[in-house]
Amino acid sequence: MKLIVIAGPPSCGKTAVVKQIITNLGDSQKIAYLKIDVTRAFEDEELKQEFGIPTKKVYSGDLCPDHASVMVMKDAIGWAKEEQADILIVESAGLCLRCSPYTTQSLGIVVTSAVNGINTPLKMAPMIALADMAVVTRIDLVSQAEKEVFRERIREVNGDLDIIEANAVQGTGMRYLLRAIEEYPEINNPDTITLRGAPPLGVCTICIGKTDIGWQNHFGVIRKLDGADYLYRGD
Repeated sequence: MKLIVIAGPPSCGKTAVVKQIITNLGDSQKIAYLKIDVTRAFEDEELKQEFGIPTKKVYSGDLCPDHASVMVMKDAIGWAKEEQADILIVESAGLCLRCSPYTTQSLGIVVTSAVNGINTPLKMAPMIALADMAVVTRIDLVSQAEKEVFRERIREVNGDLDIIEANAVQGTGMRYLLRAIEEYPEINNPDTITLRGAPPLGVCTICIGKTDIGWQNHFGVIRKLDGADYLYRGD
């Protein structure tokens, strides 16, 4: 079975990309789908109704959605194998631009919209830096100059990234992505899959529910208004 991890900010077109993958590969390969979100998600229901594929969703709740994805990934692979899937697609919530949900033995696809601003790639660096491919959606809504600048911003973060400019709703420009999925190797050993990048180091009392404002009231990794570095306050 192949593992595909799709990430990107909210409303960038991730699910539209997923639909194109299922539409073009679903006849020859059985696809299973997992959606990670925080409080509500409907993509799994839509895909199950439209394509009849096995789907699941996980709500992260108080947990960071990318961390939740790592927690459930092994179980998800086991579930997809029970469903006899040839491809498991995991779609992230796309809310945390500091984390990166990609794992080893997976094809990491980052989706970003060309209409979100030419500097958007610089704001989601880890999500782009550790990906294998970038799909830039809504290219028909921006000028050629804007497309070129957007592409260069992606290159600033990851110069080796394969960039696909596409209209994910209509499916134009998706041929290279589909070929990459077909050629990508299957999981060779689920027990050796690891997270590609290190998660954020920050651990603080806010994470355990302390609501007071001001660094003076907190311990762990803290940040002051004046000063570029984070500090550690505590024993």
